Amino acid sequence: MTRCYPGRTAGRGDRTPTPAEQRLCTPWRIEELRLLRPTLVITVGGLAARAIIGARTLSECVGKSYLAGGAVAIPLPHPSGASAWLNDPVNRARLGKALTHARREIARLEDPR
Repeated sequence: MTRCYPGRTAGRGDRTPTPAEQRLCTPWRIEELRLLRPTLVITVGGLAARAIIGARTLSECVGKSYLAGGAVAIPLPHPSGASAWLNDPVNRARLGKALTHARREIARLEDPR
C-alpha cells in the first residue's frame, strides 16, 4: 500500500502505515492502476482491501470477487504470522473460497477465448 516498509511495532509485527502515509501513496496507486489497466487485482491484507474495494473488514470480503475499475478484485488476508485471522476455521474456509476465485480468474486470463 505505501510502497515502503513502515517499520516494526513495539510488539509483534510491522507497524500499520498511518492515515497520512496511506494518503501520500493514494495518487501513486491510482496512477499505477490507470496506466496498467489490470483485469485482475489481488489485494493482500485489510488495508489493500479497504483501498481497492472499500471493505470494512477482511471477514466481510475474503471469499468473494468484486469489480473495481474494470478489474476483478479478489481480497486475500495478509500472510503475516503476526495475524491470528487464519486461526479461525471460518476464515480458513473464506480463504479457500478466495483461492478458488483466484484460480478461476487466472485460468480465464490464460485462456481468453
